[in-house]
Amino acid sequence: MGRRPEPHIKERLLDACADHVLAHGLPDRLEPLATATGTSARMLIYHFGTRDALLRAVHGRARQRQLDTFGDLLRVRPDEPYTATLYRAWTSITGPDGQPYLRMFGQLRESAEQKLWPNFRRTATTDWLGPLEDGLRSIGRPDLATLVLAVIRGLLMDLDATGDTTRTDQAFHDFLGAVEHLSSDGNEATRAVSDLPM
Repeated sequence: MGRRPEPHIKERLLDACADHVLAHGLPDRLEPLATATGTSARMLIYHFGTRDALLRAVHGRARQRQLDTFGDLLRVRPDEPYTATLYRAWTSITGPDGQPYLRMFGQLRESAEQKLWPNFRRTATTDWLGPLEDGLRSIGRPDLATLVLAVIRGLLMDLDATGDTTRTDQAFHDFLGAVEHLSSDGNEATRAVSDLPM
């Protein structure tokens, strides 16, 4: 009689694989993941079935971490104008905490075949619309979610191509000023954005 899969071990292995991939990128072989988890490639296949199934699970785990972390950053805070919340989220997304996710999912987004995650480009867009709509509702403009998301995605592409943090930070800061003029909280929000650190 064969061994039965043990879910707690599988979860531990998945977390360790996700940690490794976020820190070092997606490996070409299973051996680096086996080393990172303290097991063997054979045992990884035992728990996940195939290499692709393991990598799909790793991407899913990393994506959930990203959604939890940055979804919380986009949450409305009663003591903070939402444009200030957006700017703080931007600095975290583009900073050290966000860079591993940008690298990992940037590679997946650019994959022509997208075998590991079909329709990832669509999912990577629509995942953020709900949290942004909820946040922008606090300033009376949930309809701006698509525009805000498009600007964030465009500036992330610019930052990835140029590495020019100062210029892209300034561009997002300026964009938030425009959002404030479109919002129903114009006067208070305008003061808030002018006080944002640069």
